Amino acid sequence: MLQIHNSLSGKKEPFTPIEPGKVKMYVCGMTVYDYCHIGHARVLVVFDVINRYLRKLYGDNNVTYVRNITDIDDKIIARAIENGEDIGTLTQRFIDAMHEDADALGVMRPDIEPRATEHMDNIINMIQTLIDKGMAYQGDNGDVYYQVSKFKDYGKLSKKNLEDLQSGSRVEVEQAKRDPADFVLWKMAKPGEPFWESPWGQGRPGWHIECSAMSKHCLGEHFDIHGGGLDLKFPHHENEIAQSEGCSGHKFVNYWIHNGFVRVDDEKMSKSLGNFFIIRDVLKNYAPEVIRYFILNSHYRSPLNYSDENLDRAKASLSTLYQSVLDIEPADAPLDENSDYARRFFQAMDDDFNTPKAISVLFDMSHELNRLKNSDKAQAQELAARIKHLAHILGLLENDPQAFLQSGAGEGGLSDDEINDLIAQRAQAKADKNWAESDRIRDVLVAADILLEDTPKGTRWRRK
Repeated sequence: MLQIHNSLSGKKEPFTPIEPGKVKMYVCGMTVYDYCHIGHARVLVVFDVINRYLRKLYGDNNVTYVRNITDIDDKIIARAIENGEDIGTLTQRFIDAMHEDADALGVMRPDIEPRATEHMDNIINMIQTLIDKGMAYQGDNGDVYYQVSKFKDYGKLSKKNLEDLQSGSRVEVEQAKRDPADFVLWKMAKPGEPFWESPWGQGRPGWHIECSAMSKHCLGEHFDIHGGGLDLKFPHHENEIAQSEGCSGHKFVNYWIHNGFVRVDDEKMSKSLGNFFIIRDVLKNYAPEVIRYFILNSHYRSPLNYSDENLDRAKASLSTLYQSVLDIEPADAPLDENSDYARRFFQAMDDDFNTPKAISVLFDMSHELNRLKNSDKAQAQELAARIKHLAHILGLLENDPQAFLQSGAGEGGLSDDEINDLIAQRAQAKADKNWAESDRIRDVLVAADILLEDTPKGTRWRRK
């Protein structure tokens, strides 16, 4: 049975959907004012695998996956002003770029992808409900605030004490607030800023209320799973609970899932430290599936240390898996879910989506496949099919093995055409019995980290 580590309780719990046989999941998506970075890649890939596994367990038609887009907030407005660009043009450009990055990483599109600007009526109605229930108020500056003291369970997700928040220096204090811990639901528009009409004047929503309104509209007042990066646990997700439960009067979400932080060379990733990596820049040097493997080879709740060395290790490991299925035509057979390998794989995934352990099962299978290649072709073909079936749940081994093993030149490396040309020259030199020239070309390829394998059908190559 699937066990999920619930951030709300701080422990693993058996997963039981609210509606038997159906799963509803909401994940906080991107704020679209810049290109996605490697931290965003982790969120995209982690919840893509969770989505894939839930679909394996419950069926494609029984899982609803919602991942929102924040297309209006302070950072977006500031960037548009800086660029001298219309906000709609700016956000659409980065939405397109986000989709390109996600597609490259093998991330399935969510079932629903709501945008904040398309849900203003839902947002305004939710704010009005909170005001009517005495849980929100309009300040002297025109902004509307949530009154945290009115929600007795505030802090239950982050385990933060309201008294500490009220006295802590981290909380921004505004004259219009009744309490330092109160947070904004609706902001009055400044001159030149985009705005929407509301009962409180022309303005736009605060960040937190957007997700409460969109998740309610897409999934209802009470749903199964809410996820996102650990950095969203407080205040964003804490505030979502306060808003949503303040409106409905009952539980908002049953299971909260948070993926861990990304570190760079064991330091916190941040623009100020200059260790901030954009997905499309990393893709210049590493195949998309290498990045995906790198992310999944650490448990989603653990810190993920980004470095070229760790990506190189991921590339080498993934190449080993691809090498095992090279030159084997998988049998046209369904997955045998009663096999020892499948049971171990599903046990790993049932244990809070333990992808590193699931990947280790794939390696055990690849070791056996290498042994069977020369002894039992039929069994080898069946096992190759099973590896592909299980790897697909993780979004791995999705490429042609030969193409993958020949990919990944990166900047400054030999291109595929250059490599193939050198191999042709070497073949001609060998045919002419010009062994010195043949050895010279081989040395050039080896120096470029190209591994050669001479076979009866010709020379095959792959990058180290």
